[in-house]
Amino acid sequence: MRTNLLRTAAATTFAFLLAGCAGSTGSTGRAVRPDPANTVVRAEPAGGARSKIASVKGARIRIYRDKQGTPQRTITSPNDYGATRVFLVERDEGDWLQVLLPIRPNGSKGWIKAADVTLAETSHRVEIDRGAFRFTVYDGDRPVRTGKVATGEAGTPTPPGRYFFTELVKPTGDGGAYGAYAFGLSGFSPVLKSFAGGPGQLAIHGTNKPSAIGTRASHGCVRVGNDDITWMAKNLAIGTPVVVKG
Repeated sequence: MRTNLLRTAAATTFAFLLAGCAGSTGSTGRAVRPDPANTVVRAEPAGGARSKIASVKGARIRIYRDKQGTPQRTITSPNDYGATRVFLVERDEGDWLQVLLPIRPNGSKGWIKAADVTLAETSHRVEIDRGAFRFTVYDGDRPVRTGKVATGEAGTPTPPGRYFFTELVKPTGDGGAYGAYAFGLSGFSPVLKSFAGGPGQLAIHGTNKPSAIGTRASHGCVRVGNDDITWMAKNLAIGTPVVVKG
């Protein structure tokens, strides 16, 4: 089945322990339940290519090294944060899909069987320019939102690469260091193998220190203003591609 996807996530409660973009402890939060009222289906993209997102149907999925079916690993669903496991599709060859994997090293790829997933599409992508401390969200070829970001400090840099959103989390209370929302990314810190009990996973999230936006201030995550992350939470799908440049 191929559908248009705006937002998708499982609802649960968990300790949100990413790369530790600001503080030295994790922040409790919950994955965001999809809201059908906010789902937008477009007959045509605004321009440019659509990205395909594969959502796992069952409780686990086999990853293969090649289309000959050489086993590589098995990945479970939902993921560690309670969200349905998704992959960004790099190549669609009918019965087989090459996907970007949310594992170390960053940029790892594997093959999955199309029968094991549901395919959806998004025309959105997020680009992070580390040098300019700026993000831009595109709908096809058209920029629809831009703003300033904070990136990783010199000792804990935000690694360049191609990633995708793996879950959307709304931290409890005032959100603390993670702000209004946080999107987990498929990539990991190149320096921190673990942080505050988590695996050093990267994220794009809000902040309780807006004065740090436009600087190198985090342990590797990308911070944006709370208005910007709230807009992203309402408009971007789990699985949306994210490119970090510069």
